[in-house]
Amino acid sequence: MRKNLEVTMCQENSSQLPKRFSIKDRFRGFYPVVVDVETAGFNPETDALLEVAMMTMTMDDNGYLQPDEIMSANIRPFPNSNIEPSNIAFLGIDPFDESRNLQDERVAVLPMFKAISKKMKKEGCTRAILVGHNGFFDLSFIHALAKRLNYKRCPFHQFTVFDTASLAGLVYGQTVLARACTAAGIEFEDDKAHGAKYDTLMECKLFCSIFNRYTLFAGFPDPIEQTLLDFRAHLKDKEDPEKAPDSCKTE
Repeated sequence: MRKNLEVTMCQENSSQLPKRFSIKDRFRGFYPVVVDVETAGFNPETDALLEVAMMTMTMDDNGYLQPDEIMSANIRPFPNSNIEPSNIAFLGIDPFDESRNLQDERVAVLPMFKAISKKMKKEGCTRAILVGHNGFFDLSFIHALAKRLNYKRCPFHQFTVFDTASLAGLVYGQTVLARACTAAGIEFEDDKAHGAKYDTLMECKLFCSIFNRYTLFAGFPDPIEQTLLDFRAHLKDKEDPEKAPDSCKTE
C-alpha cells in the first residue's frame, strides 16, 4: 500500500518539480554507481575477489532516479590469493569452477571501469561515487583491485560512498538488505541473495526508492552557488545596521 501511495503521489506531483537538476547538479559533480562484490575473505589486499557487479542510474526530467545498465562478472582468483573456507561455504560456490565463466580481474573489471568513465563524462561528472550496502567494504576491494592491476584511472572516489545500509536505517528503520527492501515495497528473493549481480540490482532499487522518496517529500536543494550567495548577503546585511530589520534597530 505504501509503495502504491508513493508512486501515485510521485506521478501527481511530478509536474510541480523543477526540471533543472541533472545527476551532475544533484550530486555536486559525483556520478553514483551501485557496486557489490563477493569475496573469499575480508582482507582486500590478500583475499580473492570472486564476483563483482556494477549498475548505473539515470535521472528523468522530473529529477527521479531509475536503474539503468548492469554489468557483472565471475572472477578467477588472482595468483596466490587467500581463500577462506568459511566464506566459500557461506556463498556456496566453487571459486575455481570454470563452468561459472570465470574471467581474470583485468579482463572482467577494466571494461566496467571504462564504461563507467564514459557515462560519467557524458553526464558532466568528474568522479564516480560508490553506492553500496556497507559500501566501504566494496570500495576497499575495488581500490585494491585497481592497485593490483596498476590501473591509475579507477573512476571511484578514494573514500566517499553512499551507504544504503545507513540510509535504509534512517528512512525505513532496517539495515539488513532483504528487510530494507521489503520495508520499501521491493520484492526480495532470499534464494538469490549474496550473488553480486542480484544484490547490486536490489541495492540499486533500494537507493532509488530512498532518493525518490526524499525528493518527493523534501524537494530539491538550492544550487550550491545560489546558497552561498544568499548566505553571504545575509552576513553582509547583519554587518550593516542600515539594512537590518526595523525590529533589530536601536534608537
